[in-house]
Amino acid sequence: MNFAFTEEQEELRATARAFLGEHSKPEQVRAAMESEAGHDRALWKRIGAELGWTAVAIPEAYGGLGLSWVEVVALQEILGETLFCGPYFATVCLAASAIASAGSEEQKTRLLGSIAGEGAIAALAHGAGASWRRDGGEYVLEGIVRPVVDGHCADLLVVAARELGASELSLFMIPSHAARLVRAQLPTVDRTRRLAELRFDSVRVPASGLLGPEGGGAPALERALALGAIALAAEQVGVAQRSLDLAVAYAKERIQFGRAIGSFQAIKHKCADMLVKLEAARSAVYWAGCVAAEPGAANLALAASAAKAAASDAVFFCAGSALQIFGGVGFTAEYDIQLYFKRARASAALLGDAAWHREQVAQRIGLDT
Repeated sequence: MNFAFTEEQEELRATARAFLGEHSKPEQVRAAMESEAGHDRALWKRIGAELGWTAVAIPEAYGGLGLSWVEVVALQEILGETLFCGPYFATVCLAASAIASAGSEEQKTRLLGSIAGEGAIAALAHGAGASWRRDGGEYVLEGIVRPVVDGHCADLLVVAARELGASELSLFMIPSHAARLVRAQLPTVDRTRRLAELRFDSVRVPASGLLGPEGGGAPALERALALGAIALAAEQVGVAQRSLDLAVAYAKERIQFGRAIGSFQAIKHKCADMLVKLEAARSAVYWAGCVAAEPGAANLALAASAAKAAASDAVFFCAGSALQIFGGVGFTAEYDIQLYFKRARASAALLGDAAWHREQVAQRIGLDT
C-alpha cells in the first residue's frame, strides 16, 4: 500500500497550508476562541464556496467533488497544524458521513447539497442520552445528549436515538430551530473546539426527518464514527507535528548556561522520541485513510481504532513533551504551545480514548479470546 500522496493531493495540502497560514494565524485563532460561535462564519463560507473543502468527500451526484477519505485526511492534518477554529470536523467528517450512509436519495441530495454548496453547518449528536417514541405520523424525541461537537451553532442536527423501552437505534435529522430543542455550550478547557449539550423536551420530528429505516441506524452511525475517528486522528497528527516544530524552534533559541538548550542530550532525546511516535502515528493514519477510501472496506473499524489509538498517544506525548521543553513559560497565555496541549488533551478523549480503541483492536483481531 502506497502511503505517498499524489501530485493533486499534495497540491491540495499546499493550498490548504497557504490559505490557513494567512487566515488561521495564532492571533486569528485567539480571536475565534473569544467569539460567541467559536469560529468566523465568513471564513467558513469561503472555505466552502471558494476552496470547496466542504464538498471534498461528498459524491458528485449530491453536489460534491466526489473525492476520497484520503483527501479528507490530507486536509485534516493541515487543519490540525493551524488549530483551525471551525465546524469542518463536525460537519464534513461526522454529520455528512452519517447522512451519506443513512439518508434516502432525496435527503442526500438536499442535505449534502446544502453542506457542499451552501455552507450549512451540521452536527452529529450520538450517545445514550436520547430516546424516541411514535405519536401518530410523527416521532417525539426526549433526553439530553452531550457532548456534541459544534452543536451550539449547527444549522442541521443528525440525532441518534433509541426507541423508548427498546434497543433499536434510529437516526433523525432536525433543524436547529426545532421547537422545544434547547442548546447550550459546555465549558471546556480547549476553546478552539466548542462542545454543546442538546436537550430534547418532546421535540417533534416528521416522518420525513427519519434517516434510513426505523430502528436501522446503527450501521450508518458506526461507519460515521469510524470515519470521524480517522479524520480526528489525522488532525491529531497535525497537532503533534506542530508541537514538535514549536519545541525544536524554541530549543534552538533558548539559551541556558551559555548555550542553546537544543544542544543538550536530554532535549535531543526528547525531540527524537517525539518524532518516532509522530511518524508511527502518521503511518497508521495514512493506512486508515487508504482503507476508508476503499468501497465497502471490511476492516474500516479496525483501521479507525488503530489510527485513533496511535494518534491519541502521539499527540499527547508530543504536546506534553513540547510543553516540558518550553518550561514554565509554556503554560502562559502568550505562548501558543499551551493551545496545542489543550487541543491534544481534549482530542485524545473525543470519540474514545487510546485505551478504549486498543481494546477494540484487540477484540477485532482476536487477542481478547
